[in-house]
Amino acid sequence: MTPLFEEEPRQPFAEPLEEGAVILRGFALARAETLVREIERIAEAAPFRHLVTPGGYSMSVAMTNCGRVGWVSDRRGYRYDPIDPDSGRPWPPLPAAFLELAQGAAAEGGFPGYDPDACLINRYAPGLKLGLHQDRDEEDQWSPIVSVSLGLPALFLWGGKRRADPLRRIRLESGDVVVWGGPARFIYHGVSPLKDGHHALTGGVRFNLTFRKVFGATE
Repeated sequence: MTPLFEEEPRQPFAEPLEEGAVILRGFALARAETLVREIERIAEAAPFRHLVTPGGYSMSVAMTNCGRVGWVSDRRGYRYDPIDPDSGRPWPPLPAAFLELAQGAAAEGGFPGYDPDACLINRYAPGLKLGLHQDRDEEDQWSPIVSVSLGLPALFLWGGKRRADPLRRIRLESGDVVVWGGPARFIYHGVSPLKDGHHALTGGVRFNLTFRKVFGATE
């Protein structure tokens, strides 16, 4: 059956960034329509919202979660919580299509046996960005971050282990997946303001799936 939203075929390939980090170009392209349908289903149970920072500012990028836990932010700080604070119910479970993609991408990036606890789903409208940051709220500080781009293209900012390190600006297309962990786990990264546009699959927005292994191994 022909997909409803057909994109120009691209041959997937790996583009190394540095030790422990790689861009898997086009890795998610063949299943992008399924992933977007799952995002819509998740958002019905846990709608997109604008979280508040500990300083009291509303985040511009809308987000939701699925998995064993979700990432939340409010005046009390940043943390992972098994309960959606808006509904008082557990976050939607990680769809099988999400888990298969995350595990496959992690393995391609050199991290087999990946078992993510959370998937953050960000929705970018034109003009919105994600400031330079490190992901440090997880107990597991070696397993990779797996980041999936869907929809409008974006400029991904890739720095070093210090905020002042030089930045690389890397264009990410729909279906590209970035994997970084191990020695690259605490690289500063972000997203430049999204340019206006239209994508056949997502319209005027970009979705990003960010898979994280939150909890360390237990005895």
